[in-house]
Amino acid sequence: MNQVPLFDHDFRAMGGPCRLRFACADDALAARVIAAAETEIRRLEQKYSRYLPDSLVSTINRAAGADAVPIDDETAGLLGFADTLWQQSDGLFDLTAGILRRAWDFKSGRLPAQAAIDCLLPLIGWQRVQWDASSIRLPAAGMEIDFGGCVKEYACDSVAAVLARHGIERGLVDLAGDMAVAGAGSAAQPWPVGIRHPRQSGAAIATFSLAAGSLASSGDYERFMVVDGRRYGHILNPLTGWPVQGLAAVSIAAPQCLVAGGSATIAMLKPEGEALAWLAELGLPWFAVDSAMECHGEFGER
Repeated sequence: MNQVPLFDHDFRAMGGPCRLRFACADDALAARVIAAAETEIRRLEQKYSRYLPDSLVSTINRAAGADAVPIDDETAGLLGFADTLWQQSDGLFDLTAGILRRAWDFKSGRLPAQAAIDCLLPLIGWQRVQWDASSIRLPAAGMEIDFGGCVKEYACDSVAAVLARHGIERGLVDLAGDMAVAGAGSAAQPWPVGIRHPRQSGAAIATFSLAAGSLASSGDYERFMVVDGRRYGHILNPLTGWPVQGLAAVSIAAPQCLVAGGSATIAMLKPEGEALAWLAELGLPWFAVDSAMECHGEFGER
């Protein structure tokens, strides 16, 4: 039996390395799949990036303190999901907390002044945002929303759907470590996945076979600095404005990458003990590394 060729396409989007891997016997079809996948990722980036001045997010943020901005069903769905995460996390997952980046520069190696953080905290508070299925309004000038905590995972699911619509029977979408499987053929030939070691660059702390659904990871290794021997990661508590001191890394498998990613972020936002207890009750396969580099969870070969 002839094996279907495997296409491997690397590119950059959403601020990180991306990779498509899929089996396809038709070169022309493979080219269309790659083009359609990249088009979908660029569409979402253009719509939800806070770095692009003409994005929907930038439009919403510029209107803060003034008029409501019309939104479509897709955006309303993402807002609804973010609202669910905000409730499940007791306010720790907050789309308005991205404004704290104004105080934190992890490349500087210097901690911000408390006064700089204190100036931003009054601009944080998802419960103050006025939104429904057709519009959103940020009530105070200077407030912002940032979909950075969920749009990449949403893009994973969207691109996997693109592959499925093109008839791909076995495919894997990898957007900077967040992954989604396309096609039923992956059940027979699961994708080998390495889970990044939070303290050893380029090394895996565990491996996992992904046969269906999605896998999302979060950790304190993406952006951080060490000051006076203490590690400060980029995941910030919206209630204090300071980095959380919890798990070093967590990976979660779920039918949708959006669910896996949101759950992983909540776990990272909680204190270590609370996070492990929350994960144990989550009902999804998970793997976590604590601050002492001890491994916990229900999947992963070490």
